[in-house]
Amino acid sequence: MGVTVRALDPAHEEAWDRYVMASPEGTFFHLAGWRHVIERAFRHRTHYLLAERDGAITGVLPLVHMRSRLFGNGLVSVPFCVYGGPIACDAASLEGLLAHCLDLMRRLEVDVVEFRSRQPAALEWPTRCDLYATFRRPLAADEAANLKAIPRKQRAVVRKGIANGLRSRIDQNADGFHRLYAESVRNLGTPVFSRRYFRMLIECFRDRCDILTVEDDGKAIAAVLSFYFRDEVLPYYAGGGKHARQRAAHDFMYWELMRHAVARGFRIFDFGRSKFGTGSFDFKKNWGFTPEPLHYQYQVRPGRTIPDNNPLNPKYRLLIAAWKRLPLAVANLLGPPIVRGIG
Repeated sequence: MGVTVRALDPAHEEAWDRYVMASPEGTFFHLAGWRHVIERAFRHRTHYLLAERDGAITGVLPLVHMRSRLFGNGLVSVPFCVYGGPIACDAASLEGLLAHCLDLMRRLEVDVVEFRSRQPAALEWPTRCDLYATFRRPLAADEAANLKAIPRKQRAVVRKGIANGLRSRIDQNADGFHRLYAESVRNLGTPVFSRRYFRMLIECFRDRCDILTVEDDGKAIAAVLSFYFRDEVLPYYAGGGKHARQRAAHDFMYWELMRHAVARGFRIFDFGRSKFGTGSFDFKKNWGFTPEPLHYQYQVRPGRTIPDNNPLNPKYRLLIAAWKRLPLAVANLLGPPIVRGIG
């Protein structure tokens, strides 16, 4: 039988997730739960496409329609996420998903389609590999081996955090996490996500998500919200207060997360994406991770250009500088309506 492509319906979400879990190209960000989080938290319309043959799923493509006066009009797979793009068992299923995507692009009159993938899926599409890199590394079952795998200078900073008497705890307190996260991203000049968004992540991915908080003398000074997928741990959102850096809290935090993940049987540490030429890129390299360029693939409407919505774009420089000076309460009020359009 031939391949058919249709929209995902609620009755097939579990089958969608089973396919993602079984596919070598499947990622945490392909899971159907993101559809509900994005629709509820950001009010974007989603178009989750699945390919079928003889009643069995043979490919999936999660798409989100992003419409913003500031940041453009496009279909993204997947916004607010590191990875996305189509995954398929065979060429016919992939071709069907891509054809349906391009038809959707024409019908919605969007300016651009963007796939975010570790490896290119649409081989003939224009591709950029110079924007972001991801950082992944195996974890050993032995704690001493994992500590030794950290380069010497970075290992010394981890040991400083341990010597400072820092402690960690694991919970799912989204509100407590948000207080640290909001201060941190304001200081970077970045609009903040809402508390509601983090509550939804915890609610939707309750068995795949937790928060590790670092305490100094009983006071929370840094925290990271992580996802778990197959044998991988993905620290995804992180933040810290004004004393976190001098107490080596961030370094201690990621070491504690490694320990916590290994104890639960996880064997891959996915440090997420960072833009080339940034401090976070250098930080991850200092941990001994090798950058792996991400493949961003595009189809652009005639007369339009590939969007450049990133903090290194010179046109955002003054806005970022001004944002850093905002009172935290004002940044927390203004941030969520802006960040929903960035993706």
